Amino acid sequence: MRITRETLLKIARDTAAQRARASRDILCIYLTGSLTTDHPLLGGVTDIDLIIVHSSEPPVEREVVRLTDEVSLDIAHYSQRLYQRPRTLRTDPWIGSSLAEDPLQLYDVAHWFEFTQASAAAQFYEPENVIERARPLAESARQGWLALEGVPASTQRLRTYLKIIEQAGNAVACLSGPPLTERRFLLGLPARAAAIGRPGLAGGLADLFTPSEPLAAEQWNELNLAWGQTLADAAALPNAPARLHAARRLYYERAAAALQEETPAAALWILLRTWTLAVLAGVPEDGLTSACRTLELDDAHFERRLAALDGYLDGVEEALDEYVQKNGI
Repeated sequence: MRITRETLLKIARDTAAQRARASRDILCIYLTGSLTTDHPLLGGVTDIDLIIVHSSEPPVEREVVRLTDEVSLDIAHYSQRLYQRPRTLRTDPWIGSSLAEDPLQLYDVAHWFEFTQASAAAQFYEPENVIERARPLAESARQGWLALEGVPASTQRLRTYLKIIEQAGNAVACLSGPPLTERRFLLGLPARAAAIGRPGLAGGLADLFTPSEPLAAEQWNELNLAWGQTLADAAALPNAPARLHAARRLYYERAAAALQEETPAAALWILLRTWTLAVLAGVPEDGLTSACRTLELDDAHFERRLAALDGYLDGVEEALDEYVQKNGI
């Protein structure tokens, strides 16, 4: 199938119509994510991000549906309970941004979406609301850092470390736009950091999980082979997380391959985030343990990593303080 934005949009509309016909408790369906931009493909692969809002509690929170090797549906199911006070969504970085950042309405009952979006998006980028979205992310990152000191080596420790990095980076990103999603996290951060006059916060973040010396081709090959097997094993688990659904394997692998040469940190970010998730889901951790030694994320280097993370979080906190002062909040 020839993949174009028009083809993907038609699939999104057809899916929304089908889902709306099949369920009477659906209030709204809207499209978010990369398909709302002009460049939805990364590595020749993409997904179609749909949010379905239900009048009752949905039976599942997320589902992934394979369409082709290159395209899948990624559907989030939310209860209208989360939207009952639309004005409070102005300070919600995720649901609020999904409404404010030009979503495409595909289905709407009694103007529910129209009213909710208008209320949530109004004044969304007023400085007072911006800082209320960014500061909790930075505070959560700092609390996570404090909790990591003295924690023994484990996949959960690494997963928490990566989560802290994500929160810190998105605290920066939220000062000039919506939070950044997994595949494009390291691609979008440089522009966001530059927008607030802190370009070093992009490179500084990458330094927190990349090795001190660039990886050789042989090392990349070893990492990719072990990681690919881990993704395959994770997809075969009976209770695999939706993010590790078999339909998403190429979504990650081809994106990482496309990024590996020019932006290796972005490729490593995808690799580490999914690898840790797979191990915590039940895949053996031997390959990840070996990868951590290669990437200097093992116990021998972790104290240095935590010290560097402390310094980075200081920089994020300073950037937020500068934003407050500059905007007279």
